[in-house]
Amino acid sequence: MILTVTANPSLDRTLELASPLHHGEVQRAVAVRAEPGGKGVNVARVVAQAGLATRAILPARVGDPLLAALDDVALPYVAMPTDGEVRSNITIADPDGTTTKLNAPGVALDAAAARRLTDLVVEHAQGAAWVALCGSLPPGLPDSWYRTVIDELAGLECRIAVDTSGSPLAATVTGRVDLLKPNDEELAAATGTDPDVLVSATSRGDYEPLVDTARTLVERTGAAILATLGAAGAMLITDAGTWFATPPPIVPRSTVGAGDSSLAGYLIAETRGDAEPDRLRTAVAYGSAATALAGTQPPSPDQLDLDGVRITDLSGAAPVR
Repeated sequence: MILTVTANPSLDRTLELASPLHHGEVQRAVAVRAEPGGKGVNVARVVAQAGLATRAILPARVGDPLLAALDDVALPYVAMPTDGEVRSNITIADPDGTTTKLNAPGVALDAAAARRLTDLVVEHAQGAAWVALCGSLPPGLPDSWYRTVIDELAGLECRIAVDTSGSPLAATVTGRVDLLKPNDEELAAATGTDPDVLVSATSRGDYEPLVDTARTLVERTGAAILATLGAAGAMLITDAGTWFATPPPIVPRSTVGAGDSSLAGYLIAETRGDAEPDRLRTAVAYGSAATALAGTQPPSPDQLDLDGVRITDLSGAAPVR
């Protein structure tokens, strides 16, 4: 079982344009999609497509349109009742795959709701292989909420993956965790590194600063670091080594949910016992497949181009084919 937690879920509406977005002008969409969303929901949908057991935990009141959307895609979930309707996020997709996102803040959760949501996660984490804590936190939840959940799960056998940013990520990396999935900017922020220096080096293909930065988090938290780098690919940094993966060629349609698919791919591969380079290969193949799909559709295993992903061992070994 791969359990996902989405404290700030959404209904994701994607508008595809025939020409690039022009600020202040009237443009007509050529296609519109509406799908259940939020990073943990996206991860769970990919895991379900792969045929693995999964369940999504999220706050939503009975009758919320998001729950109807989850029912439509037959995704197992447990919802904590709350006030207010789940937010809608808008994605505008240009023909070249460039995406513009407008994200609403989400329904506020007070201290009592935070406690109920924490208890729900702990209850359903019993027997789970992984618990993935994903996405932004809604108004009312403290930045330390993910860290609180991790600490309360410490007595269980499940492993913990975290995919968030900003202050919640900084609060998370104060203790142990099993997997972190930052991009280069998030990695810089979590370690107090100058983001301009790190991102600039990465954009030039100089990955040594990123590896050095990631290693500080490996040492601090014990986590494997799955660093996603957009179209350049991804890196996996663990206490056993460092690997870099370049993606297969695709025609991009939407980058929304690609990182979530990469996280799901890693968890799928790790759950079936794949070695670290193949976990990275699967993660990148899933992220690339998601980018080639409109909206936040979850890619299925038959849409993966695993052979097109090239893995390089950055410790100096030959490329892994």
